Amino acid sequence: MDLSTSWLAITAAGILAMTAVQAADKPADLALTDLDGKKVRLRDYRGKLVVLNFWATWCVPCRAEMPLLVEAEKRFRDRITFIGASLDESKSRTRIPDFMKRHQIEFTVWTGARGDDLAKLSMGEAVPATAFIDAEGRIVARVSGEIRKEELQERLAWLVGDRSGTPPKPMVRHLDAQ
Repeated sequence: MDLSTSWLAITAAGILAMTAVQAADKPADLALTDLDGKKVRLRDYRGKLVVLNFWATWCVPCRAEMPLLVEAEKRFRDRITFIGASLDESKSRTRIPDFMKRHQIEFTVWTGARGDDLAKLSMGEAVPATAFIDAEGRIVARVSGEIRKEELQERLAWLVGDRSGTPPKPMVRHLDAQ
C-alpha cells in the first residue's frame, strides 16, 4: 500500500468514525406502518426506553432469536417498550399474523421496514438486527445478527440501570463470522 492509498484509508476510517459518533448523539427516527395501516414514528416513543428489533418471517435466525425477545418483553414490559420492525414485503407480509401467533408476540409490530432503514440507523446489512434506545431517542447499543441471551440481558440491564458502570459494547456483529 503506497502513501496515498494509506492516507485515503485512514481518512475514510476517520470519516466513518465521525459519522458513527454524530449518529450516536442524534436521536434515531423511523417512520413505518402499524398492523392497522396507521403511520407510526419512533420519535413518538421519546421519553421511553425502546428495544427495536428488525426481523422478517422468512429469516431463520429471526425465528431462532424471537423467543428470547418475547421472554424479555414479558419481563421488562413495565420499563421497556419492545417494537418489532418487519422487513417482509407485500408477498410475505400476510405471514406476519401467523408468525406473531406462533411465537406468542404481544409487543408492537410495525411493517414496511427496508434495508435503507437498517443503513440509516447503522444497524448492519441484514436481519435480525436489534437497537437499544435510551429515553432521549439515541441508540446506545446495536446487535447485528442473531442476539445471544447474555448480550440481550447485559443490554437490557444497562438500559434500565443507572448506567454508572462500563457500558456494553456499542456494536456487536454476528453476521461477519458466518
